[in-house]
Amino acid sequence: MAPSKSSTQEFVPIQEVRDGILVLKDGGMRAVVLASSLNFSLKSDDEKNAILFQFQDFLNSLDFSIEIVIQSRKLDIRPYIALLEEQHKKQLNSLLKIQTEEYIEFVRNFAENTNIMTKNFFIVVPYDPAIIGSSTVSGISSLIGGKKTTPAQASEMSFEENRTQLEERVGVVEQGLVRTGIRVARLGTEELIELFYKAFNPGETEKPLKAA
Repeated sequence: MAPSKSSTQEFVPIQEVRDGILVLKDGGMRAVVLASSLNFSLKSDDEKNAILFQFQDFLNSLDFSIEIVIQSRKLDIRPYIALLEEQHKKQLNSLLKIQTEEYIEFVRNFAENTNIMTKNFFIVVPYDPAIIGSSTVSGISSLIGGKKTTPAQASEMSFEENRTQLEERVGVVEQGLVRTGIRVARLGTEELIELFYKAFNPGETEKPLKAA
């Protein structure tokens, strides 16, 4: 019996990415917030205590769960090398040209001999709406004397209502993190697609850069 072939999409719980929101196959919705890091070791004891107490208050204020994801990836230094090489070509001063060439070689050797990692911190904000059948939606519509709602219209109404609930949660998370001194940025549709594409295709970062 030949082994069955399954596409990667079957193992990904995401139905679609819409308006900066991950819509899951089970109807759940997720928003992703990128958070900056803090150099905790450089803070004074009073500052450390203030940050810890503020973060504790933030967590205690939540009436829903969140997920904190830390992504570690090897830093791709090639775009920076390409930029330096372009500047090297445009350099007219012979001394600066030599210094730029030596710096390029230093950076290249350092990157090859050192495992340089970059870390990104993400906060996943969830909202899992209650599942309401289409017959229930039609029944509610008839009770209030409105026009019969089509499945497409009901789906759109449901998305907007659930989106409002999710946006409120995102606002609570962003405000709480900002109070601790952390900078935040909500990921949009393109950023989410890129994030998950790289997560499921880690080998892409190792491919040679396309020639200009």
